[in-house]
Amino acid sequence: MSYQVLARKWRPRSFREMVGQTHVLKALINALDNQRLHHAYLFTGTRGVGKTTIARILAKCLNCETGISSTPCGQCSVCREIDEGRFVDLIEVDAASRTKVEDTRELLDNVQYAPSRGRYKVYLIDEVHMLSSHSFNALLKTLEEPPPHVKFLLATTDPQKLPVTILSRCLQFSLKNMPPERVVEHLSHVLGAENVPFEEDALWLLGRAADGSMRDAMSLTDQAIAFGEGKVLAADVRAMLGTLDHGQVYGVLHALLEGDARALLDAVRHLAEQGPDWGGVLAEILNVLHRVAIAQVLPDAVDNGQGDRDKVLALAQALPGEDVQFYYQMGLIGRRDLPLAPDPRSGFEMVLLRMLAFRPADGGAPPRSPLKDLGISTATADSNRNPVAGAAVAAPAAVASAASVPVVSTVPAAVAQPAPAPQPVAAPAPAPAPAPAPAPVAEVAPEPAPAPVVEAAPAPVEPAPQAVPVEVPAVEAQDAP
Repeated sequence: MSYQVLARKWRPRSFREMVGQTHVLKALINALDNQRLHHAYLFTGTRGVGKTTIARILAKCLNCETGISSTPCGQCSVCREIDEGRFVDLIEVDAASRTKVEDTRELLDNVQYAPSRGRYKVYLIDEVHMLSSHSFNALLKTLEEPPPHVKFLLATTDPQKLPVTILSRCLQFSLKNMPPERVVEHLSHVLGAENVPFEEDALWLLGRAADGSMRDAMSLTDQAIAFGEGKVLAADVRAMLGTLDHGQVYGVLHALLEGDARALLDAVRHLAEQGPDWGGVLAEILNVLHRVAIAQVLPDAVDNGQGDRDKVLALAQALPGEDVQFYYQMGLIGRRDLPLAPDPRSGFEMVLLRMLAFRPADGGAPPRSPLKDLGISTATADSNRNPVAGAAVAAPAAVASAASVPVVSTVPAAVAQPAPAPQPVAAPAPAPAPAPAPAPVAEVAPEPAPAPVVEAAPAPVEPAPQAVPVEVPAVEAQDAP
């Protein structure tokens, strides 16, 4: 008998054998037990999480000879034929290869006929999102009101591509990705039943490499058994997957912790001897930093899946929390910009050197040197202060000019009332500051025209010309009597 791969050999044949997807199984089991059956079901999720498997088990539950039940017998002819993939009333359609509307119409032409062997005629359409828009339109009416003996089971990895008119006619079940813990648990059970020696670290590597897909995990396990000659060992799995030994990753992190550039570049040189994917190396470093960050806030939450829990806890105590966050963020940015580097190794080295150059200062280190002066000299500073003083000096000048203006207004008052006239004259007495004012008066005397006085006055101060012509006629008015 030919060898059967683990993914097919260990495919679940009942809901009890399913791994995970409890939220979906509970709804289906209750619907079957209570006879509340819908005519169309839609299963969505990534590859290898059980969409087609659940659909086949549901078809078995609907057509088992013992009756509709969530626990089919698995022994009757219908159950065996469904397990073997030859049941006539279970029509599996690969929508990826039959996308045309003619294929859909040909399929729907047979819907009206009663099932040959089973209780229901079940149409299982896989990758239904690949159908054309015309095929969806042809399917709408039958999907909404199918004959009582027909059930539609749809499966897709991309539900966003389905029209809302299709989604509204189906019961939707979203299947979740498989966490690594559940994958490791299932792989240990399978390998134990197959009598294959294994290491737990190797199963954790396979569980993470599967990326949420149980079928991928089983396929990788088959490959690991062949690679390790009947054994599943961590070293063999790392070599098969091309992943790194975590000891080298910790060497890089210790060099960063010590601030040793030579040790850092030596660690990169040792990594280069293996010809790794430098983006994958950065991903491993980020993975370790993530676990270190978790260990700093909740040490009990760190698992020992890779056998390095003690190293993670030691790093969590040695590295400050801000350093871990800083290195993680810089690693993310470096991984994003790695394709832009001239070559991957130089880009990886620059990421590490950037981490080393910008590592946060230690708490016990001396404070940073003060910032350099801005280049403002003392003279400039004085000049900056002088305008302020000048403004203060100019203020009295403005007051004096403002005081001289009322003199003009008081002159007419003096003509009307001669008695108060001497008071405004005496008021400017304390403001004889403009000493040059009387000198021009002597020159102006021979020329009665005030025009030259205006030209000579601006030399000392600009406001003087306004005050001088006002004062000169006032003096003449006093000399006249």
